[in-house]
Amino acid sequence: MQSDAVRAAIKAAGLTRIQPHLEALMTNSIRVTSTASSEKALSVGTSKIGGAPDLPEAVVWPVMGDVPLAFVAQFDLSAVATFDVNKLLPVSGLLSFFFDANQQVYGSDPSDRTGWKVIYSTADKASLKRRAFPDKLPKEAQFTPCAVTFSNEVTLPQRPNLLDKTLDWNDKERYAYSDFIAAFPSEADHKTLHHRLLGYSDDLQDDMHLQVQLVSHGFKDDQSPEAKAMVSGAVDWRLLFQLDSDFNAHMQWASTGLLYYWITKQDLQAKNFDKVWCVLQSE
Repeated sequence: MQSDAVRAAIKAAGLTRIQPHLEALMTNSIRVTSTASSEKALSVGTSKIGGAPDLPEAVVWPVMGDVPLAFVAQFDLSAVATFDVNKLLPVSGLLSFFFDANQQVYGSDPSDRTGWKVIYSTADKASLKRRAFPDKLPKEAQFTPCAVTFSNEVTLPQRPNLLDKTLDWNDKERYAYSDFIAAFPSEADHKTLHHRLLGYSDDLQDDMHLQVQLVSHGFKDDQSPEAKAMVSGAVDWRLLFQLDSDFNAHMQWASTGLLYYWITKQDLQAKNFDKVWCVLQSE
C-alpha cells in the first residue's frame, strides 16, 4: 500500500484527529518476495533467501559454540538501492544473515548474542565464493535457495504511542487503531509471507524496541536504576530485516514464527552491522 492509500485508510478508520501523528510515523519498507529456485540458477553475489552463502574467501563461516550458524539470506545492496527511498542502507556490497541452526535462542537473554551474525562485505563479486554447507550444519538448517524480488510499501507501527510520546489518544482511537492495524494493509496480505528490509516489524508478540535496547546492553528487564537509564534509547532501534517462515525455502522458525534483525539508527548510518540484535517470535 502506498502513501495516499494509507492516508485514505487512516481516515476511513475514524482516526482523523490523530492522523497527523500517524502520517509522521509512516515509513517505507522494502518487501521481499521469494520464489523457490536452485543454486545453479542464482549467480554468485545475487540476492536470495536460503541456499548457500557467497562470501569472501577470508571470511570464516560463523558458528555458535562448535555448531555452524544457519545461513538464511543475503542481499546485493546495489539491487536493493532503487527501493531504499530513504537511503538508509549502503548502496553497494553484500549483506548476509545467519541464525542459530538449532533455534535455541530467542533474543530475550544477553547470552543469546552469539546466536546470529550479519556480515557486510564490500568485496567485488568476482572475489566471492559460494560455500559448501559445513559438515556440522544440521540438515534441517540447510535451506532451499529462493530467488527474490523487491517492492516498496508504506508501513505503520503497531504501537505508535511508544515512538511518538506526544500522541495523546483516547480509548476509542486506541481500539480503532488496533482494529485498523490488525487488518493493515489488507486481510489478503496477512495470508502472505512477510519478508522485509526496513520499515516497521510485523510483531507476533510484544513490541521489541525496549526489549532489544535492554537485552543488548545486558539487562533482562528495566527494574534496576542502570536499566532504567537505558530506556530512552529504545526509540533508536530500527528493523533491519524481517524473515518469515517460508515454505519455499523449507524454513520454519519455531511455530511458524519470524526472525527480526534489529539495528540502531547510529550503527546503520555508520554501516556497522556487528551489534545487530535478533529476536525470534512465534505464535
